[in-house]
Amino acid sequence: MTRPRSIDSFRTDFPVTRHLAYLNHAATAPISTRVADAMKNHLEEVLHFGTHHWQDWVSAVESVRRKAAALIGADSREVAFIKNTSEGLSFIANGLELGPGDKVVSVDGEFPANIYPWMNLRNQGVELALVPLQNGVLNEEDLIELLDSRTKVLTISFVQFLSGYRADLKRLGAACKQRNITFVVDAIQGLGAFPLDVRQCQIDALAADGHKWLLGPEGAGFLYCSSNLTQTLRVSEVGWTSVQNASDYLSYSLNLRHSAARFECGTLNTVGIIGLGAALDLLSEVGIEQISSRILDLTDHLWRRVEERGYPLYGVRSSSESSGILSISCEPDRLKQIFSTLRKENVEVSARCGKLRVSPHFYNTVEELDRLAELLPPQS
Repeated sequence: MTRPRSIDSFRTDFPVTRHLAYLNHAATAPISTRVADAMKNHLEEVLHFGTHHWQDWVSAVESVRRKAAALIGADSREVAFIKNTSEGLSFIANGLELGPGDKVVSVDGEFPANIYPWMNLRNQGVELALVPLQNGVLNEEDLIELLDSRTKVLTISFVQFLSGYRADLKRLGAACKQRNITFVVDAIQGLGAFPLDVRQCQIDALAADGHKWLLGPEGAGFLYCSSNLTQTLRVSEVGWTSVQNASDYLSYSLNLRHSAARFECGTLNTVGIIGLGAALDLLSEVGIEQISSRILDLTDHLWRRVEERGYPLYGVRSSSESSGILSISCEPDRLKQIFSTLRKENVEVSARCGKLRVSPHFYNTVEELDRLAELLPPQS
């Protein structure tokens, strides 16, 4: 009987560890060897056989669709492949057909991918109301109080991109359900790092690209759209694969597919989706619960080490609200100096909005975080 692999053993699946202390998964993650191999194998097949095995590609894509659905507790018919989170959120924003007097509620601090699609509805008379963060923390009671009779949508990130605040999606979903409000989630900064069940959280729509915590390639993400919402949304982008019987090319019958796949309006990024599937296999093998526990242990450790160096942090630390993102506040000149030093020392992080953002994944080590902390010049 084969023993399950220890979480530490998966580090060898990430060649980036031979070169860098890579602590930048909230930006773009490195891929694993199994993701690279899956994509290479597909490209080799296309290189040597063209489309001769195209039916195998279809089967592979549908397999990944089932894996994505399983990750979030959905039905595979509720999953569509998208090129990025912005596209998925735009499909929802444009499909709801909101009008004058309608209100969308969100957070002042969201990544722009979850602001601009809704802001773009202003010319239709739609109001976008934003609840501010307090040192990166959301008072969810303030958010709920803003949900009134005009509110049609609550749209929020699972995890805030700068502070790392992790929302209580169950609480917010229940509040939306009670008020008949569509609940939309930008999941890119939490999916793959923390468990998420769309049924338990009563989420109507969710979008995430694969290139961050899911450890997949860029340009291959997925949109969850509940079966009920799928049937009521206007499809704002239609192509030949949006319809039933798509291979009946000359029927010109605009009968949309019954599933969320109606949002796939043309040829898919097959190689990217295959890579995403391999990434989902890896996450499943490690276990999302084990991944989330490891990430919180790592960021808790780094939080303590950064405080020892005298730096203020942006956000909060608690088991229910923290995530894999930790942002360090420092003066602009010092931020530039520290970021440059870390790059020279092969420690990969991000500089975001005047803060040093660190985002380790499960395969990172305490030693890598200690190395980063030691490179922070002590605050006087």
